[in-house]
Amino acid sequence: MVADLIALDDRSRVWIYQSDKALPDEARYEIQEYLFQFLSQWTAHSAALKSYGNVFHDQFLTLFVDETGAAASGCSIDSSVRFVQQIGEKYNVDFFNRMIFSYLDEEQKKIITMSNVEFKKAYANGVINDDTLVFDNLVKTKDQFLKEWLKPLKDSWHMRFV
Repeated sequence: MVADLIALDDRSRVWIYQSDKALPDEARYEIQEYLFQFLSQWTAHSAALKSYGNVFHDQFLTLFVDETGAAASGCSIDSSVRFVQQIGEKYNVDFFNRMIFSYLDEEQKKIITMSNVEFKKAYANGVINDDTLVFDNLVKTKDQFLKEWLKPLKDSWHMRFV
């Protein structure tokens, strides 16, 4: 059962899959259609999952599950991972490289994505600093997503890489 994000409980689980590059508009629209189809059929032990999904900023495929009704199970999570893998293969993007980081540029208008090694160099060279806004793809709930997904580098786990 697909719901609007606002309709989900704040404790809803979230999974964020960051692509290694921005998706072109056409691909993003197609992925959103596939995502809606997947979510409308997503179940755990034959119970429909109250869920939401979207592609944010042309680069972040997100899945949310409100577990106040039915909880996501290992099998349902595995099916979502397979779905994301299939999307990645179809559009030639990598949603599973956890060693790439994204941040907003100084004007906070453009998302920059780079490897952890490049990220460390950017920090050492002053391109980014403690106040640079980074995307924390490890947030676990809808509430954290809305409040903490984008945060200053100094408040993020990314600091251990600089």
